[in-house]
Amino acid sequence: MSSKAYRATDVNRIDIAKWLEGRTETNVHAGLDVGKESVLCTLRWSQDDFDRPWRIRNPFDVARLAELLSQVEQGRQLIVAMEPTGTYGDALRQALQKVGLQVHRVSPKQASDYAEVFDGVPSQHDGKDAAVIAELSAQGRSWPWPLKTPTEVEQELAYQVEWMDGQRRQMMLWCGRVEALLSRHWPEATSIVKLGSGTLLRCLAKYGGPRGLAAAPDALAQVQRWGRQYLSAEKAQKLVDSARQTAGVTMGHWEEERLRRYACAIQHCQGETRVARRRLRELTRDHAAIRAMGEVVGVPTACVLWVELGDPGAYHCGPAYRKSMGLNLAERSSGKWQGKLKISKRGSSKVRRWLYLAALRWVRDEPVRSWYVHQKAARRGEGKAAVIGVMRKLALALYRVGGRGEKFDRKQLYESVTTPSAGAQE
Repeated sequence: MSSKAYRATDVNRIDIAKWLEGRTETNVHAGLDVGKESVLCTLRWSQDDFDRPWRIRNPFDVARLAELLSQVEQGRQLIVAMEPTGTYGDALRQALQKVGLQVHRVSPKQASDYAEVFDGVPSQHDGKDAAVIAELSAQGRSWPWPLKTPTEVEQELAYQVEWMDGQRRQMMLWCGRVEALLSRHWPEATSIVKLGSGTLLRCLAKYGGPRGLAAAPDALAQVQRWGRQYLSAEKAQKLVDSARQTAGVTMGHWEEERLRRYACAIQHCQGETRVARRRLRELTRDHAAIRAMGEVVGVPTACVLWVELGDPGAYHCGPAYRKSMGLNLAERSSGKWQGKLKISKRGSSKVRRWLYLAALRWVRDEPVRSWYVHQKAARRGEGKAAVIGVMRKLALALYRVGGRGEKFDRKQLYESVTTPSAGAQE
């Protein structure tokens, strides 16, 4: 192949009439490599017959590209293929769809794996990637990818899910910082009450640390008022006593202010998360599939799965739905070396994060808890593989109730989870 094969031409300099002279092919595939600032388009006419790529400024020349490709399509069948590269290509997809062009999606993993097969060189760059995408499309390894306009309810559902997840991630960031500061200045606190408890957060938001609580004349009454029925009198007394007798490093004014701000930020995130969860329950009150999935993992988690993965009924089987979560098992072995089974972690990390939290709720109750404790003891205190085993079983249960419309049977899921194979190394 010529060393100049991937030299790009500016799309505004393309004379499409001259470009198409002598072309009699009826099937054409256009491969698009989409970047934040530029897009490269390569036309594949037949095996080993590729045009030099066109360079398009994203999004300024998108309309020009759509116009040229619509002219290429006249008298031919044209498929435009691209990778799902985040949101950078959405404006382009819309422009192509407006002029009536077929837009297909190609797996980025397949494009990466095919790079060396394509020209015998493992290198990857934009021009070559566009040609590889066109070749994979011609081989039938692409799928229709229309840009659908969501309804108002679907838009709000996605918005609430994104906001809920973002607020929770922010909360975990602030919790990590609060825990680090408490371990230095008030290490006894988290052994008495949980880090995220409303009582402890109120103490920190008001006093900024143990010194302010210890100096307050009504400290015990204040703590009991905050804790209400959720905090015993014994724990309230222990918390106040620990503030007065803490072995932690004495805090300065700005250290107290920092801890106060962190606690307020956590409270804000918790409040926003509660509001989003409440709204999601309202939005899906009449949504049969999400409500059915909510019986397994809770409505907010079911909404996350629906927004990220779509309708479970669109998948041909439960393992395919589980694979879209990145929970399918992968192995790397060679010769005498036997690799461990691990989950592939493909797809949305958000789905796995929320499903992991759902699995943790399942292992708190019997009979799953006894099984989990046994699995954890067998692995010398490492219980993550068992939790992932529960996640994999939950994924199949979600497909059955959400995709097939079967009634959720908790007893059947208990039996499925606690089988010996459920705790296999993930």
